[in-house]
Amino acid sequence: MHQKAPLRVGLFVTCLADLMRPSVAFAAVKLLEDAGCTVAVPPGQTCCGQPALNSGDSPDTRRIARQVIEAFEGFDAVVGPSGSCMGTLRHDYPALFADDPAWRSRAEDLSKRSHELLSFLVDVLQVDTVAASLDARATYHDSCAGLREMGVKGQPRKLLGSVRGLDLVEMQGTEECCGFGGTFCVKYPDISTKMVDDKIAHIVASGATTVLGGDLGCLLNIAGRIQRRGLPIRVMHTAEVLAGMGAAPAIGEAEPR
Repeated sequence: MHQKAPLRVGLFVTCLADLMRPSVAFAAVKLLEDAGCTVAVPPGQTCCGQPALNSGDSPDTRRIARQVIEAFEGFDAVVGPSGSCMGTLRHDYPALFADDPAWRSRAEDLSKRSHELLSFLVDVLQVDTVAASLDARATYHDSCAGLREMGVKGQPRKLLGSVRGLDLVEMQGTEECCGFGGTFCVKYPDISTKMVDDKIAHIVASGATTVLGGDLGCLLNIAGRIQRRGLPIRVMHTAEVLAGMGAAPAIGEAEPR
């Protein structure tokens, strides 16, 4: 009887993890390897192209998409710790090449292999527990793209339910946008600020001392506003907690020297 070879997973690191929070990418690698996968990080990967796409720059988006498609060919699965980025790969790439049959085929192939990290762990790899602990009362923010494009809802909650010492509480408005929205927060700063203030009001009302989520854009937006208001609430990516990094400095906190 032959044992199945481990899945070869290409990690899509994302720009924000690379530039702002590398520990999220390291957490993703640990979780995937603990689940039995062989993980590689293709050096040719770049931004998914979403900022250009949202700004109407289709030519540059297609150029970026071609580079990403080439970088991740040959992997059994392409996994990233962001519903937003992975939603771009899965849903937007094929449409970008509607008039280019060869590239559309390659984009569709990538689309079928693209997964958000936590949904991949639970839905594909059937992971239901992790060996992690965190003594905290936490609430979870559902990001727009993760929830609506990638179907991420119960998966993070299932895994967080196995974290020892973690008291996970639901806040009101958990499915409401935090106001980040990629370029939205730049184009409409006043509206964005009102939205994140509403989100923070729900967080405070829940009694949570920690906010968790699956998209760094949302988490950086929430953490920045929390800091400016001087609230004693920590913000972390869910992957960091599941990988046992819950004691590390929260998003926006200074790293120890």
